[in-house]
Amino acid sequence: MFWQVFLFVVLFFWLFCVIDVLRNSFNGNDKLIWILVLIFVPILGPFLYFFIGRKKRIIIN
Repeated sequence: MFWQVFLFVVLFFWLFCVIDVLRNSFNGNDKLIWILVLIFVPILGPFLYFFIGRKKRIIIN
């Protein structure tokens, strides 16, 4: 039961980060780099994006 909840939370967080990357603009190839990080480093990647990448996005209103 614990592992199922853990897997669901990790999957939800990963999906949230992927959607956030796709919705926002970044400088140069940063969007592609973050997508690759999220795909190839599936557990650590979302945490890296959440704490580092979200600060580097370009917010367009």
